[in-house]
Amino acid sequence: MRGLLISDFNIENLSSYLRKEPNAPAIDSVITSYGEVFQTLLDDTAACWSERPDFVVVWTRPEAVLEAFGKLLDCCPVNEKDLNAQVDTFSAALRQASKRTRALFVPTWVIPPFHQTHGLLDLSPTCGVARALMQINMRLLETLERVPAVYPLWTEKWIQLAGSIAFNERLWYLGKIRFSNDVFKAAARDLKAALRGVGGQAKKVIILDLDDVLWGGTVGETGLHGISLGGHDPAGEAFVDFQRNLKALSRRGILLAIVSKNEESVATEAIANHPEMVLKLDDFAGWRINWKDKAANIVDLMSELNLGLDSAVFIDDNPVERARAREALLQLFVPEWPSDKRFYSQSLLSLDCFDRPSLTDEDRQRTRMSAVDRERKESKLQLGNLEDWLSTLKTIIRVEELNQTNLPRAAQLLNKTNQMNLSTRRMSEADFHTWAREKNRRAWTFRVSDKFGDSGLTGILSIELNGSQARIVDFVLSCRVMGRKIEEAMLSVAIDCARSTGVKEVYANYCQTPKNKPCYAFLRQSGLTCQDGNTFVWDATQPYPLHGAVHLACEDARHIEKRPVGCESV
Repeated sequence: MRGLLISDFNIENLSSYLRKEPNAPAIDSVITSYGEVFQTLLDDTAACWSERPDFVVVWTRPEAVLEAFGKLLDCCPVNEKDLNAQVDTFSAALRQASKRTRALFVPTWVIPPFHQTHGLLDLSPTCGVARALMQINMRLLETLERVPAVYPLWTEKWIQLAGSIAFNERLWYLGKIRFSNDVFKAAARDLKAALRGVGGQAKKVIILDLDDVLWGGTVGETGLHGISLGGHDPAGEAFVDFQRNLKALSRRGILLAIVSKNEESVATEAIANHPEMVLKLDDFAGWRINWKDKAANIVDLMSELNLGLDSAVFIDDNPVERARAREALLQLFVPEWPSDKRFYSQSLLSLDCFDRPSLTDEDRQRTRMSAVDRERKESKLQLGNLEDWLSTLKTIIRVEELNQTNLPRAAQLLNKTNQMNLSTRRMSEADFHTWAREKNRRAWTFRVSDKFGDSGLTGILSIELNGSQARIVDFVLSCRVMGRKIEEAMLSVAIDCARSTGVKEVYANYCQTPKNKPCYAFLRQSGLTCQDGNTFVWDATQPYPLHGAVHLACEDARHIEKRPVGCESV
């Protein structure tokens, strides 16, 4: 991955730590001459832009890019409007540069603590440096919050981690190095986590043991009233706080699951009935509570959730179980875990594998959706026959043209989905929106609901018209709704739209990856004709049939020139 580092100070050390930091992705950085921030941001013909960088970091000192702030440090009077105007000018330059990269990261402004030694005047409305620093950072965040592909980073966190050695004046005067190595190390770690998040590689599931993880003691021996949880006990309080932090992560869209060696009835009774339990059964997407090998249980559980092992984190207090899972399941992330229960929350919150660029309504509802999906699967087992089961679901698919409202979730789905993904291309929100706005292209999102509940925005479809042919470019569907005739409904929309333009042929090129075999399997049985192994074709003189158990509802029929079969405007 190629990065471009723009700064008004010597940033070579950050480049070095980005290269050496062991976690993915591997990074090779290009550094511009420090002090040429505005020139680099505004000049799209500069040599550093000749090859489009995968990401850009713009890290500046406030006094170097805001003349008014420099005057404030010199104790000169400053007009607040002038200060805000200069922040807006800097933000405009960032917006312009963001069009040349997939992701632009902007660390917030900080100043050394010796600039904040004016006592009561630090927060003065007329000359307070600390107050002005807070104001310009808020102004920066507000002006950038609606700019796609621009991600502010919290520099103060790195300063706190480095402590009293964060700023080193000796390094500044020797080599114009603003921060100590500890700050650059923390920045490199967070930047890599952010890049994984933007690239859709954030972890999606936390798999938890029970005994001495969610509570203290062995519930099978002591019963639910004998475990350590809550109360006025330090360890009991720590377990409750750990559960609260897990619950908070679930509100960010991280699924929780259980793999534990226990009697299931005893363990689930403790979860359901212990008065100090923060997490209840509905908070877990699934579980395997038995006496089988934990590694085998993890594989089975992840298969049920339709997620790869590389999307999971396994937390267990037993070093033997951790070693077994780590050696047997190479893709699984198994962090070392403290023996002292009081450090559980700190260890959890220190993990940098859950970073993601945005938080959508679907993320917030993911735990509830998983619980509903579990009910749905149980009903399937009861009915047995697939067609009978599908007919009872009363599935409604709402088709909506790609727009500014659904774009964040659509881009997230595009970048995270692997299994039912035709091309597995990755694009930022801005790039995807720009691509879809071309006259010969159409893009839609699909929201799926049934009698059990709403699964949210779970599908993306795009086509490209070219003469007598139409190519399906993106065919993306969340694993949560695969195998319920949603795939066929998406093909119906694509083909019917293409037919309305008069094309003779609709085709899809399958781009094989290690994870998208389910997409190939669907195309093979979809009714499309397979040519040359990976190209699938439909004769556009014929409509594509829609399954009788699925009802299509178009949010605005005008977005599709000819409504698909069974598609009603709502």
